[in-house]
Amino acid sequence: MSQEVRGVVSTAQGKPVSVETIVIPDPGPGEAVVRVQACGVCHTDLHYREGGINDEYPFLLGHEAAGVVESVGDGVVDVAPGDYVVLNWRAVCGQCRACRKGKAQYCFDTHNATQKMTLAATGQELSPALGIGAFAEKTLVAAGQCTKVDPRVEPQVAGLLGCGVMAGIGAAINTGGVGRGDSVAVIGCGGVGDAAIAGALLAGATTIVAVDRDPRKLDKAREFGATHVVDAREADVVAEIRNCTGGFGADVVIDAVGRPETWKQAFEARDLAGTLVLVGVPTPDMVAPELPLIEYFGRGGALKSSWYGDCLPSRDFPALVDLHLQGRLPLEKFVTEEIALGDVEAAFDKMHRGDVLRSVVVL
Repeated sequence: MSQEVRGVVSTAQGKPVSVETIVIPDPGPGEAVVRVQACGVCHTDLHYREGGINDEYPFLLGHEAAGVVESVGDGVVDVAPGDYVVLNWRAVCGQCRACRKGKAQYCFDTHNATQKMTLAATGQELSPALGIGAFAEKTLVAAGQCTKVDPRVEPQVAGLLGCGVMAGIGAAINTGGVGRGDSVAVIGCGGVGDAAIAGALLAGATTIVAVDRDPRKLDKAREFGATHVVDAREADVVAEIRNCTGGFGADVVIDAVGRPETWKQAFEARDLAGTLVLVGVPTPDMVAPELPLIEYFGRGGALKSSWYGDCLPSRDFPALVDLHLQGRLPLEKFVTEEIALGDVEAAFDKMHRGDVLRSVVVL
């Protein structure tokens, strides 16, 4: 039988979000209903509210979540009621050309729940953010979006692996291939950038340069492992990164902002044969800066974009949870505040002002 729960809904572009009663159907084949315990407030949710993703309103927001599987539909074998899971937005198909090559982290046919959750008042179908919609007491997802992890980890931190933290750590380790003794520069020290710094430290980087325009964020970057910081308001970013790396530039430069000017800085701040990783998400109107083709050829190396940290949730989420439980990955440092469902709009305002690293809705 379907059930009614509370959830945070965006009904129109730029309009403040509201807590509404939503209807969760029983899970169908390949689906699961998850009782959400905690969900991080990610900038992507604000993009949805502002119409920056698409215009398929109303949206059920929230996607960085952890919780417990309540029920599953026919054919589900990998998770069962009672399993503690982190939700992911790349449920791999196992059949596309990427999956058949053994590169499921690049799956080109990821899937979501087939059924739709609806507004109780009108019956209108909801578009769940990133196919998840977890600013809600319960949500309906594809069973493949549920990744089992060690239940000892608190949901407030476990859920952050579902998006921003995984994107940053994966940009450093999976996409950038950071290794022991490498130098790394990270441009933009919000949640994703700080996670990239933490990932670089985990991978054994010995020089980690954090770049931002907000001194508060630079202070936080030091907590995650930055060995040097650069205030982009006052310094030549490229020159300072070179100064911190013996004059050569960094082995890996991660652009966690996603703007033409920061991408160009990242390009120029690499060592010869260095790697540039773009993990900050550009808007559709942004265009890469013009550069002489000889610059691409002469510097060598690799220019990469990082999709979800090029992660495979079934592989990466449990491993990162284990590292956290061992005290080697301080996920708790990402949590600035714990809030209720009705506080999401205020959390967006704090995000705009740079007052928080992550607000986390606790249910």
